[in-house]
Amino acid sequence: MIALGIVLLILGFIFGISILWTIGIILLIIGVVLWILGSVGHAVGGRKHYW
Repeated sequence: MIALGIVLLILGFIFGISILWTIGIILLIIGVVLWILGSVGHAVGGRKHYW
């Protein structure tokens, strides 16, 4: 999810499409939150770790 967010950010910046930029930021933030939750030991989506 983090990688997809970064790709959408880059594509949105290059092509000037603001919706890709917005979706990229949202996906990046969600990916980082899930990564942090998984790394501290909270179950994410029924799993003990995320990724």
